[in-house]
Amino acid sequence: MSPSEQNQKLVRFLQQELNIPAESIALVQRHPELPYSSFPMLLWRYGLISITQLDKIFDWLDHSLSRSAKHF
Repeated sequence: MSPSEQNQKLVRFLQQELNIPAESIALVQRHPELPYSSFPMLLWRYGLISITQLDKIFDWLDHSLSRSAKHF
């Protein structure tokens, strides 16, 4: 899975499962120079998600990335 596809899936997860507003996501996406892995931490650092939500995102990423690795 390409980074772009992974990013799209993450954004869908954030919006559909965690109800993160599109405006919050857009704020973090204004930093394209940062690595993809920084995305959840920036949401938390800016106060846009709780620590519980951050933990759920990391769980989702871990599960998502491990599924992708099995396809190789």
